[in-house]
Formats: sequence, structure tokens, C-alpha cells
Amino acid sequence: MNPIRIWLSDARKRPDSRHVDTCDGLRAIAILIVAWYHIWQQSWLYPAVDVFGRHISFDPLVRSGYMWVDMMILISGFCHYLPWARLADGDKRPHPVDFYAKRLFRIHPSYLLTIAVMFAVALATDAYYSDAHLRLDLFSHLTYTHTFFYNSYYASNLGGALWTLAIELQFYLIFPWLAREFKRSPLMTFLAMTCFSVAFRLWGLSRYADVSMIVNQLPAYLDTFAFGMAGAHIHHTLSRHKRGAASRIACSALCVMMIPLVWRVVRAQASLSSVEAIRIGQMNHRMAMNVLGCALLVLSANAGLIVRRLLSNPLTRFVSAVSMQFYIWHQTIAVWLLKYRVIPSEAEHPNYEGDLRWQVLYTIACFAVSFLVSAVLTYGFERPVSRLLQREWNAWRTRPKKTAHAEEAEE
Repeated sequence: MNPIRIWLSDARKRPDSRHVDTCDGLRAIAILIVAWYHIWQQSWLYPAVDVFGRHISFDPLVRSGYMWVDMMILISGFCHYLPWARLADGDKRPHPVDFYAKRLFRIHPSYLLTIAVMFAVALATDAYYSDAHLRLDLFSHLTYTHTFFYNSYYASNLGGALWTLAIELQFYLIFPWLAREFKRSPLMTFLAMTCFSVAFRLWGLSRYADVSMIVNQLPAYLDTFAFGMAGAHIHHTLSRHKRGAASRIACSALCVMMIPLVWRVVRAQASLSSVEAIRIGQMNHRMAMNVLGCALLVLSANAGLIVRRLLSNPLTRFVSAVSMQFYIWHQTIAVWLLKYRVIPSEAEHPNYEGDLRWQVLYTIACFAVSFLVSAVLTYGFERPVSRLLQREWNAWRTRPKKTAHAEEAEE
């Protein structure tokens, strides 16, 4: 079939508000940059290429890679609010209990498996400096409260990436109520969530010289979730109307225009040096990341075929599918590969001494092993267990209820 006819026919389709395929690509990009940052912390491989005699450095992107956690959280708010946005199409309102069950079935088994493995390794290597530290680390992780305590957040032996799952679970507790209010009054709820979050960050910056326990708390991310929910609301509104080729082209062009704006924020954040300045910069740049991330989500979902295929293809769908396991395990795998010197080098400290061959091989190994482990856990554990639990839950929820007369007859 003629490619031009394919593009034109695709341009006339309404954007899908059930599965926004471009989310796969944006999620994949975000998680790969975050992983690149964590692996770079171990390898110290400064990424740069020479193209036609011009030296191009990706160091600002990698050095500020932690900022893309914000994009992952924004996508979470977008995806979770889409079912509520579709209520206008006659979809059934999600029941809070079913929402809680579905999220727990998806996350909790893998979360418990991770804690079990990490805790066993910590005990085997005598990693805890006291029994109190052990008890706090284990209890706070099992209750998703480890972001509340310094020693279970910054000094945890159960994986540095699990803090985001705590933020997600804490948000899930209030999400059904927020979604209901957002559905009733999108603008007022969005402004309330955003203003509360900005006020919390300003309060933390004005009150504490050290914002380490402020920067990544749920209140500091509430506006990020709000922008994700707003993006879902806007996208669903647009999806109710057919989009012409001109609209697709305009959205594609605006997507491209977002790239240099994102790069400006990235460079500004990467220019910060001290740990405290980085944390303050992260909070100060969060609003810019929210705006640009929301714009990218909506524009890419309504863009032309080329942009959508770049963001939704077999590779990005695979990365998105294994993203939770990849995010949970990549940092720990990178630390273990370095600690046990899986990649040999004649240098005692090949990362600090700049052994380029080792740095390249180590970086490749970190990504390869992380994806292998993630694929095995996703398709061999996460999905089968989640589907089994969901099936049992659905059967229990739809079981026929006995009448009082039937109960008396049994007695």
C-alpha cells in the first residue's frame, strides 16, 4: 500500500484513549536515562560521540538522569486517570477496592520478592550496622514508609530504587478520592494539587538547610501526578474528535520543539555541583519538567505516524513491559557487577582510573544483565502471579451471594 495513503488514513483516525501507545516510548526513554545515570555513577564513562568532526557530549543528559523519575511519575498519573477520563464515554466507574487490589497484585509480589532477595544478601554480607537499623529497614519497607526515615531511605540495604514504589503506593491510597474530585472539577482539583505541592516545596526550602528528606516525598510530587492526570483529561477530550492531517503535523512539529526546551532544563540541572544544590535544583526544575512532560504526552499521542512509530515499536514496547523489574534491579545489578569485578581489568579501580575498555564493557554488561533479569522476572513471575491473583479476586468479587433464606436452609 502507498505509504502516503497509509499516513493520510492514519491521520483521520481518532486518537486512542484506552491504550496510548506513545506512553511506551516516553516511559522507555525515561527509564533508560535513569538507568544510564545509575550505571554512570559506577562506570564514570562520560558519553560523547564525534559526528562529522563535531564533538557531541551527552554528559548533561546522563549527569541529570535522576530528573527523569519525574517523567515516570507523571506517566503514572496519566495512565491511572485515563479510566476516569473515559467515564464520559459510558465506562463503568472504577471501584476503589478493585483499584487497590489491582495495584497491589501488580506491584506487591515483585516488591516482596525483591525485599526477600536483598534482605538475604544483606544478612549474608553482614551489611547492617545494628539490629535497630535492620528492624527499621525491614519494617519500613514492608509498610511502604521507608521514605519517612533517613536510615531506611539513604542507608537502606534493600535497594535504592524502591523509594519510588513507596511514593506510588502512598499516592494510590488517596487516588480514588482525587480522581473523583478531578472528574467533578478538573481545573480546581488540578490547581489545588499543584498549589499544595509547590507550597510544600517552598516550605521545605525556607525551613531546612538540608532538603534531603523533602525533595522526594509524596507532597513534593503531587503536582507531577496532577499534570499527568491533566494530560489524560486533555488527551481524552481531544480523542473524542477526529484529527486531520494538519493537526497531526502541528502536534508532531510541537513535539520536536519540546526537545531543545527539555535540553535547556537538563543542562541547567547538570551544571549544579554540590549535593544540596542538586536537590534544590531538582525541586526548582520540577515544574518545568511537569509542563514539558505533560506537553510531550499529549502532543505525541496526537502526533503523526512517524512520531508515534518512533515512540511505539517492538523495542519500546518491550522496555516498557519490563520497566518495573528493570527499574527495581538495574542499580543493584550495577553495584554487584562492580563489587565482584565481573568485568576484569588490570586497574585496581578501572572506573576512577579511566580504563575505557572496561568502562564500555561494564556499561554494556549492566544493561544486558538488567534486561535479562527483568525479562525473566516480568514474564516468569510478575505477570503470571498478577494474573492469578487478579483472576481469583475477580472470581471472589463476582461470586453469587447467598440469601438469608438459603443460609437458613443450609443450617
